[in-house]
Amino acid sequence: MSTIKTPSHQNKKLMVVIPVDASRKEIGEPMIAFDRFHAGIGDYVLIIEEGGSARDILGDEKGAFDAVIAGIIDQLP
Repeated sequence: MSTIKTPSHQNKKLMVVIPVDASRKEIGEPMIAFDRFHAGIGDYVLIIEEGGSARDILGDEKGAFDAVIAGIIDQLP
């Protein structure tokens, strides 16, 4: 929990996400992503790591965003 946030981060949910491959094997370092889709612990999600797209999804054209959850994956193959 952060005590001071940049204004664009106020009232936004943050999640720790870990990249995985199609076999669910962890393939990268954990990162922080903003969540607009109400993901839960253990959910597989689609992440976008690009500021412009993150700002579009979060509806804040001037926000300081890097990674955002773009959707929840219903089923993995």
